[in-house]
Amino acid sequence: MSVHVAEGIEFPDTDDGHRWVAAAVIIDEKGRAFAQRRSAERKVFPNCWDVVGGHVEAGESMLDALTREITEETGWRLSEVLAELCRLDWDPGDGSTRREIDYLVRVEGDLGRPTLEVGKHTEFMWVDPSRVHLLRDARDPGDYFITDVVQKGLDAARAFT
Repeated sequence: MSVHVAEGIEFPDTDDGHRWVAAAVIIDEKGRAFAQRRSAERKVFPNCWDVVGGHVEAGESMLDALTREITEETGWRLSEVLAELCRLDWDPGDGSTRREIDYLVRVEGDLGRPTLEVGKHTEFMWVDPSRVHLLRDARDPGDYFITDVVQKGLDAARAFT
């Protein structure tokens, strides 16, 4: 199955020596965004809400990683990359910078029944603008990154719903 990539989206060269992260704000037909809770055992951001995503593996393109992460974490199939939402560099606390790109995407599959990755995620919810605040959990106000990314996705989704 091929993935439709919107005009103007350019994926970076992920074979440049940096640690890349591909992330997806998945939207449904109502313009809501998918979020999942990381398990309490996770090393980075334990028990916090997150979008779908993960590290780009050696020899893998950004689109390949995005496709793989969506399938691994939800059981769904990536069908469309609608927009690039943001790029950022961050350090998970190990002194190694990650270069992350977040994309607005659509998927195929039973959106009411994701297959959450066992041991990594414990629950999910569909978020509309009235529920974005729920993603903040007990985080420090300086660490509302996921809330900001989801809000950017919801804002951008208006053009596609």
